[in-house]
Formats: sequence, C-alpha cells, structure tokens
Amino acid sequence: MQILAGVHAGGIPANLLVVAGGGGGGFGHTGGGGGGGGFLEGIMILSAGISYTVTVGAGGANQSSNTTVGNDGNNSVFDIATAIGGGGGGTGTTGVNITGRSGGSGGGGVSYNTVGTIAGGASTQGNSGGLTGYGFAGGSSTDNGGYYGSASGGGAGGAGINGGETATSTAGKTGGVGRANSITGSSVTYAGGGGSCAESSAGGAGGAGGGGRGATAAPDLAAVAGTANTGGGGGAGVNTTLEGKAGGSGVVIIDAGITATSTTGSPTLSGTVYTFTGSGSITY
Repeated sequence: MQILAGVHAGGIPANLLVVAGGGGGGFGHTGGGGGGGGFLEGIMILSAGISYTVTVGAGGANQSSNTTVGNDGNNSVFDIATAIGGGGGGTGTTGVNITGRSGGSGGGGVSYNTVGTIAGGASTQGNSGGLTGYGFAGGSSTDNGGYYGSASGGGAGGAGINGGETATSTAGKTGGVGRANSITGSSVTYAGGGGSCAESSAGGAGGAGGGGRGATAAPDLAAVAGTANTGGGGGAGVNTTLEGKAGGSGVVIIDAGITATSTTGSPTLSGTVYTFTGSGSITY
C-alpha cells in the first residue's frame, strides 16, 4: 500500500500492520489446532511529537496438561488499535469434549467418542483504531463411530478445515490460510491456523502464514509450534502423550514514509519501515 511521506496538515499518514500472537494447540486423546492471531492493516494518521505505544503479543504457550484446551495468544496493540490473540485449540477425551476457544481466529473443535458435531471457536477480530481486521473461525469436528475427530484452527485469510476421521480417511486437517501483506516491500503471509492431529496418518499441515503442523499418534510424531513473529497457530497434540504446541508470537510493522525521531524496544529499521518483534514505542 503506498502512502504519501511526510508531515501533512492532518498529521502523518502511516501504513500499519498489527498481528497478535497465535493460539496454542489443544491436548488430549485428540486436540484441535490453535487459531491464528488477529490481523489488522491499513492507514492511521499520527501526530508529530506523540509517543505511540507498541505491544507485541506472545503466542499461547505449549499445552502439556492433558485434556486441556490450548492456551490463547496475547493481543498486539498499536495505540488504540488492538489485534486479538488467537484462540486455543479444543480437547477431547472419553466423556469430555471442549470446543476450541474464540479469538482473533478461532481454535479448532474436537470430538472423541461423542455423537454429534463440536463447533470450533469463533473469530472475535473486528476493525480497530481505524484499521481493517481479519480473522476466521476454527473448523468444527464430528465423531464418526469411535474415530478421532480433530479440526484445524482458523487463519486471517480463511476458516479452519472441519474434522472427523473415518475408517478410510484418517489424515489431519490443514490449518486455515493466513493473509498476505506487503508493507515490508515483499509479500509475506501472517496468522495461519494450526493443523489438527491424526491417529495414524500425517497430522495436518500448518496453514500458510506460520501455522504449526499437528501431531500424529502412530507412529508418534510431535506437533510443531507456530512460527515466531507471524502469529501462526500451534499444532494440535494427540493421544495424551504428545502435547499441543505454542502459537507464534505477533508483530507490529509501521511505515510512515519518514524516519522516526525516537523509538524504544529496539525495532529493526529498513528504509522507513520499522518492525517491532517486542514491545516498545515510536515517536515521529
């Protein structure tokens, strides 16, 4: 997105990307993929001489407690614009099925020895601070006669894929696709959903945009965490032994077409593009 550089009568137009931390994968006999972090992009008019606070959300932590939903990601914030952390993936075991959590994008639902369909978590990301928000729901899951049911987490560009294994279809589900942005000068995809787990086939791949792969029960193959500074959701755990993995941390990127007068938090600078991978502040 092109902006006009410099200070104008109405302030300083700044191109912004704000991505929250991704949700972690759920853990149980079957777990759902973590949801990608909420995604905000657009132009915000800044004022010269004002210090703007930047908060970069951490991803939801690994879930090592069996039969427990994944941990939610943390919000990323620029001034008044808030990207919401991704929802943790659901968990299922005998007699207990807990849906994926809602968040920037929702965690995947699960079903284990349960009749019916368990929904995924909803997306709660809307527009914020004048920026346009993106996020999608986690997939839902249906038990099909005693097989594992595990859905993937939603991403900033698409919903998670519905789960429900059968005797002839046991593969995990790929995480919801993230959303691309070119603020850095190259197209980069962020906030993909975490993949779902699988009983005997490959766990679901992480969604494009840093989502982590889901675990496989037989043979044991651990899940993969979301990629740092993409807001990708963590891969789902499985079989009460392979834990749900962490979501990726978020990122905040700013390009006002001019260099700042001061920053804190040690952002990287390329031309006039400031990339925050940790919290800080910026003043123009």
